[in-house]
Amino acid sequence: MKKVLLSAASLFLTLSSFSQSSADYNYSIGIRGFSMMQLPKILNQTNTQDYTKMYANGALVKFNDNQISYRISGNYYRDNIEFKNTCESCQIGKGKVTDYSFKIGFEKSFNYSRIQPYFAFDLGYRSNRFTGMLSDSNTTSNSVNQNADASKNGLVITPSFGLKVNILSTLCIFAESNLDFNYSYEKQDISDPNGVGRTVNTYRKWEFLLNPVSAGIQFNFNSKN
Repeated sequence: MKKVLLSAASLFLTLSSFSQSSADYNYSIGIRGFSMMQLPKILNQTNTQDYTKMYANGALVKFNDNQISYRISGNYYRDNIEFKNTCESCQIGKGKVTDYSFKIGFEKSFNYSRIQPYFAFDLGYRSNRFTGMLSDSNTTSNSVNQNADASKNGLVITPSFGLKVNILSTLCIFAESNLDFNYSYEKQDISDPNGVGRTVNTYRKWEFLLNPVSAGIQFNFNSKN
């Protein structure tokens, strides 16, 4: 039992005494390898609570000042999407979604140890656009397909909590969870393929989007020593 306690204490002291971290370097570059995010709602999409998995979709640059880092980040995602529109048996939307954002903010670490929890706050711009088709769920001879172009552009505010693990003084892995407060100007353009009818609606609205996990790797450069 004493050996177990001694080993645990030694491990704790080793982790706590590890003084070198990103704070010992002037700047860092990170790559987001995996993210699970909620995308902004498209038109009258019903499954807005679903999470989208993204790979290698973002990067960030940090300028380190002791336990505070000032950071610039960007995310980009583009893929095919299919969703139920208005209700489960009403319409099906199919097309391409493009979502990207640019943010600036700060990151505050709570300690200098090998394992560092941190808080971050970012402010920036986010754009989301869907281009595709809307078709009736129950296809009949009277079914009508419509062209759809829906875009959202606006302000995004993002508080985050995360954890960094310093593998080497110049290398660490990180994971964080955050919440996007998204205020956007939305434009919905629905038209018939033959050009007979067209409907354009505009809105200004808030959305609250949960991003459960975002993980990646960070490289530290230009030692202060």
